[in-house]
Amino acid sequence: MNGLTRRQRQILEFLQHQHQESGVMPSFQEIADHFGFRSLTTVADHLRLLRRKGVLAAEPGRARSLRVVSPLQTLRHRVVDLPVFGAIPAGPPEGRSQEAQGCVTIDIQTLGIKPSPVAFALEVKGDSMIGRHIVSGDLVVIEPRAEPKAGDVVAALIDGESTLKTYLTRNGKPFLRAENPRYPDLVPAQELVVQGVMVALVRKRQ
Repeated sequence: MNGLTRRQRQILEFLQHQHQESGVMPSFQEIADHFGFRSLTTVADHLRLLRRKGVLAAEPGRARSLRVVSPLQTLRHRVVDLPVFGAIPAGPPEGRSQEAQGCVTIDIQTLGIKPSPVAFALEVKGDSMIGRHIVSGDLVVIEPRAEPKAGDVVAALIDGESTLKTYLTRNGKPFLRAENPRYPDLVPAQELVVQGVMVALVRKRQ
C-alpha cells in the first residue's frame, strides 16, 4: 500500500479484518479502543486521510458506512450492460424474435466503442461469417443508429428474414455477402432493411 504510513496501514488492515469477521465496519469508538486513541477526533483525522488517499470511501461522520477501496479500482474501466435479443443466423436467413433473453456486460474502453442507449447484442448461430472470425456462440454488439458502409457486418432483415452478413453494394444496389464460400450472396427480392451495424465482438469462454 504505497503512500500509507505504518499506522494508516494498521488501521486499514483492522477495518478489513473486522468487516470480514462481523460483516460490519467498527465504530469510531471501537477503532479508538483498539489503537488506544484518547479522542474520537484522532480517529476521524486518520479516516479522513485514508479517504483522501483513495483507499477508503464513506459518508462523512459515519464510521459504519466505511468501505475499503480496492487498489485496482482506479484501473477499472467503464462497463455497460446490453440486452441480448436472442440469436441471429450466420447462415441462411431465419425469423427471429425481439424479446431480450438476458444481458451482457462489456468493457467499452477495452473494446474501444461507445454504444448508444439503444445498442444491443445478438448471439451468433452458424458458420457463414467465419471469414471475419465470427463463429457460432459469439455475441455481436449491434449499433442500430450507425449508417452501414460497404464492408460493414450488419444485422439485417432480407425479405422479412433475419441474418448477419457483410453489407455491400453492386451497381448502386445493396446486397449481403457471407464470409464463407459455402454460402451464396443474398440479393433482396423485395426488401433489405439493415437493423444495425456490428461494432464489437464478444467471445464466450469455452
